[in-house]
Amino acid sequence: MLTSNIGTWVQDVAAAWFMSERTGSPLMVAAVQSATTLPVVAFALVAGTLADIVDRRRYLLGVQLWMFFVATVVALQAHAGRLDAWSLLCLTFALGAGAAMAMPAQAATTADLVPRPMLAPAVAMGAIGMNIARSIGPALGGLIVARFGAAWAFSLNALSFLGVVFVLWRWRPSKSVSALPAESFGGALRAGLRYAARASEFRSVLIKSACFFVFASALPSQLAIVVRQRLSAGAGTYGMLLTFIGAGAIGGAIALPKLRKRFDADTLVPAATLLYSLTMLALAGLRDLRLLCVAMLVNGVSWITVLSSLQTAAHVSVPAWVRARALSLYIVVFSAGMAGGSLLWGTIAQQAGTGWALTSAAVLAVLAGIFSLRFRLSVAMARDTTPSAHWTQPTPAAKFDPERGPVLVTVEYLIEPADREEFLHHIHLLGGTRRRDGAVQWGVMEDVGQPGRFLEYFIVDSWLEHLRQHERVTHEEKHLQDRLLALHRDARPPSVRHFVGASPSSSHFVPLENIP
Repeated sequence: MLTSNIGTWVQDVAAAWFMSERTGSPLMVAAVQSATTLPVVAFALVAGTLADIVDRRRYLLGVQLWMFFVATVVALQAHAGRLDAWSLLCLTFALGAGAAMAMPAQAATTADLVPRPMLAPAVAMGAIGMNIARSIGPALGGLIVARFGAAWAFSLNALSFLGVVFVLWRWRPSKSVSALPAESFGGALRAGLRYAARASEFRSVLIKSACFFVFASALPSQLAIVVRQRLSAGAGTYGMLLTFIGAGAIGGAIALPKLRKRFDADTLVPAATLLYSLTMLALAGLRDLRLLCVAMLVNGVSWITVLSSLQTAAHVSVPAWVRARALSLYIVVFSAGMAGGSLLWGTIAQQAGTGWALTSAAVLAVLAGIFSLRFRLSVAMARDTTPSAHWTQPTPAAKFDPERGPVLVTVEYLIEPADREEFLHHIHLLGGTRRRDGAVQWGVMEDVGQPGRFLEYFIVDSWLEHLRQHERVTHEEKHLQDRLLALHRDARPPSVRHFVGASPSSSHFVPLENIP
């Protein structure tokens, strides 16, 4: 991935400079970045769903081969002198589509490669690798474009995909241990959206991400124009400034473990957002290249602090069964913010100048950061989403079609009057997890004839979907259920019953003694 990311940065520098040289339009230069990121908005959720239900290795191999093909076409057209502004945009969109299909699967494989306690350091390591590429790639891209032309930079990017293909071909991931069949695409897509809608901690990550990326996009989208028009410099200077951003990001990633021991994410992210805003003001007002290099170094530190914190929170706040789908939503927010923001600030720069666009983005980034203080990343990072497997497997008295449904599950509790409010508080928290993990309806009722006798119920679409709930239950739910069990005033455990939908057209039960 390091090799591939270097190639991608070489491609980005070459494409931005090619467009700047051909058109001189801030909007068209910004459109190059948008053509890379807009496909993510369109395809990432589909990609995340596929990554959760198919063989990730084969899937990633196919996507990497597609990107190798498109990058080769870009290089060949550039060498032949047939590459114009609009064909570059179209081919960049095709490359972006491949990247969009790959991103959720690549992100989710981090958890496949390391145990959960190492997940946050592994995410940070990935960020370091990305920013090493960000440090090397722009400098290399600027050098290649300045000395040999954009066509050779495009060629290098095409070759960089072959390294990823080779590693994926040799990778032998462990197979899933689930005995249940894979989810259908439509069902998996609905499950992912339902989970995101019900998981308040993960929603906080998405909201905080949107509040940062929309405004942070102003700097990368306008940097090439500032270099050409205000600094009157060339591709080498542009690549050098990007290198300082990458170097700052590497230094920031190395310092993050020590910073996290002293400050939590809810302190680091606002502080880094403020620093990032100051660097945008510096780019808007400074002309001294040495001061701008320092500002870009700080920009890299603040960027990696925010990015690493958000990515780690997105990883650890969701369980493995829905991780690629959840990460795809994070990627959509990231890319929509960067793409939409690039077009917005490019349009403002076209009308009012790059200085005004960067200043506006800096001020609004601070205001958005203040608004997002209410959404806390530390809560998301504290979740224990590892599978607990503490639910007892149901044992039907007869065999029936696992697709049969709906399924009604009831749980009966006996609660003392003094514990009533505490019980209702925890049972409603548990109800949120039931809905999040597959229940289409949930509720709790009290027996009017015997106050203190409560019946919790939830409905899922099918018996197979309920069995999936047994696999999805985590230690977070176990903690809630332990609290409820402690409040239950009966020598026997809470009574759990399962009911499956019955109608004249439904599959009938087959007595077990009649099954061969």
